[in-house]
Amino acid sequence: MWLKLFFLLLYFLVLFVLARFFEAIVWYETGIFATQLVDPVALSFKKLKTILECRGLGYSGLPEKKDVRELVEKSGDLMEGELYSALKEEEASESVSSTNFSGEMHFYELVEDTKDGIWLVQVIANDRSPLVGKIHWEKMVKKVSRFGIRTGTFNCSSDPRYCRRRGWVRSTLIMSVPQTSTSKGKVMLKEYSGRKIEVEHIFKWITAHAASRIKTIYNAERLKEEWNKSDQYWVKIYLFANLDQPPAFFSALSIKFTGRVEFIFVNVEKWDNKSYMTDIGVYNMPSYILRTPEGIYRYGNHTGEYISLQAMDSFLRSLQPEVNDLFVLSLVLVNLMAWMDLFITQGATIKRFVVLISTLGTYNSLLIISWLPVLGFLQLPYLDSFYEYSLKLLRYSNTTTLASWVRADWMFYSSHPALFLSTYLGHGLLIDYFEKKRRRNINSDEVNANNLEWLSSLWDWYTSYLFHPIASFQNFPVESDWDEDPDLFLERLAFPDLWLHPLIPTDYIKNLPMWRFKCLGVQSEEEMSEGSQDIENDSDSESTDTLSSEKEVFEDKLSIIHSSPGRASHCDAEACSCANKYCQTSPYERKGRSYGSYSTNEDMEPDWLTWPADMLHCTECVVCLENFENGCLLMGLPCGHVFHQNCIVMWLAGGRHCCPVCRWPSYKKKQPYAQHQPLSNDFPS
Repeated sequence: MWLKLFFLLLYFLVLFVLARFFEAIVWYETGIFATQLVDPVALSFKKLKTILECRGLGYSGLPEKKDVRELVEKSGDLMEGELYSALKEEEASESVSSTNFSGEMHFYELVEDTKDGIWLVQVIANDRSPLVGKIHWEKMVKKVSRFGIRTGTFNCSSDPRYCRRRGWVRSTLIMSVPQTSTSKGKVMLKEYSGRKIEVEHIFKWITAHAASRIKTIYNAERLKEEWNKSDQYWVKIYLFANLDQPPAFFSALSIKFTGRVEFIFVNVEKWDNKSYMTDIGVYNMPSYILRTPEGIYRYGNHTGEYISLQAMDSFLRSLQPEVNDLFVLSLVLVNLMAWMDLFITQGATIKRFVVLISTLGTYNSLLIISWLPVLGFLQLPYLDSFYEYSLKLLRYSNTTTLASWVRADWMFYSSHPALFLSTYLGHGLLIDYFEKKRRRNINSDEVNANNLEWLSSLWDWYTSYLFHPIASFQNFPVESDWDEDPDLFLERLAFPDLWLHPLIPTDYIKNLPMWRFKCLGVQSEEEMSEGSQDIENDSDSESTDTLSSEKEVFEDKLSIIHSSPGRASHCDAEACSCANKYCQTSPYERKGRSYGSYSTNEDMEPDWLTWPADMLHCTECVVCLENFENGCLLMGLPCGHVFHQNCIVMWLAGGRHCCPVCRWPSYKKKQPYAQHQPLSNDFPS
């Protein structure tokens, strides 16, 4: 996770440097920056109209270029970046779509239940033609979509009862706007009553209703009173301009930030004394002033602060975000970080996508789960002070020059999604190249594995994990974490059929500890005969070789048992050195030999130093009820109990994967018992 987070931060740094590189190229070729002011006189009439349309100012009664230019100057300074964005938006708005409502519930869900937006709906009555023709409606949709106003068409033929209840007996236009100034308040529906069915007149009707929700100040006394007033709004934005009404983008933002930011329009068109504006720091017209508890901020003096809807929207979101804004931001960051797994993971292509899907599911689930307690904590009244200090920190950090660069880069890359995706892909390919080069020196098989090999290994792992709780183990560590291992229990609960029919592999039997039983001062019959003939000089070396060879024979016989399960029900007398004579005698002789064989050596003590440290000290096999003879082969289980090697192998190979004494699973590790010295009464007399 930390590696992916590092790569994501590195990618953001690359984007930041790349944006500065693009600015340098533009400056080198044209000699201008994005923050450089544009003289409206040098612009064509078409570009001036595009700027006014993006700002939401009507120009239908201004036929001369001079009048249009003056209106642009009255609405705010024009920068090169804003001009480029306006022309880009003009091209992108060609593909704007409108919603077709299917009935009352669809209309209520989208229009009447929307508390922070404006809807423009064309209602078509039964057997009537629409109020606005198709061509004019497309122009209308294109014009209002710049300001976040959503459009739709409701045909009364799909739900005539709802139209009769609403009183829509003729075709008309309906606009929905929030009724109150509180967040998530009620909405009201307004019907167009104008006589002229033209795009400009309808747009003026929309902007007039939207601007009526903005507090307007016409004199200095009212401004002084409002400036010194303290109310529920911590963030206020003032527009000082010589206009009849605020631009449409300003009115649309006032509805979008209802309950978070208060928008105030100061009309200075008929002011004689403007000294108070100088006292509060307003020197130029028009001016966008942001007033916060921390001070005054002049919008438009930093990079990316254009007089447009998108620029001011990103600026206000960074200062006064909603919980939904933070959730969407965290969702984007988490998914960008999860997609890094596609390039970090090495090997087959299918493996990359399987790991990617797993990472996406895990990260998004953890994100949603982590947001649930956060939403609960935000509802507590005791966290109001924490919420206030958090917003104060955001306002301090997001009014810096670095924050303005970040917002400008965000707008640039969001308007060029192909560039964003291509840079992300290039960054990922570089990560893949360096990861492949690094891992090739560590594990070349993983890097060079193809899809078929990886699917085969995935199936082997899945079946091993599903049916084999522990495939194999090599030794018994002193500190084990398997004492309270719930994996097997949970897996069996998930698959009840496996609970009834356990399928445990026998691979672990080969790794169980195996050694010879020895007594101090006593040699086996084989060792005595070999000692009398002086054949071996190093008994320890030969004992090791004999044990390893017998272990190979044991593995061969174990494979024979697996191939012929029927043979696991009876004892192989040749394989057990201690049970050889036991199987050839009568039951009475067995008992006598069981105790008599050791009674002749009852003063001899077993050599416990040859036993593994985790094994319990004992002298009898509970499977065949025979005492251990000197030189016989023993095998221990994870629980610490010891048996004849052949006896316990037959027991386990028969499907009983547990200890005959304590019933502990023979494939599951266990904490070793505390070691103690054996007492004399531990041995049979």
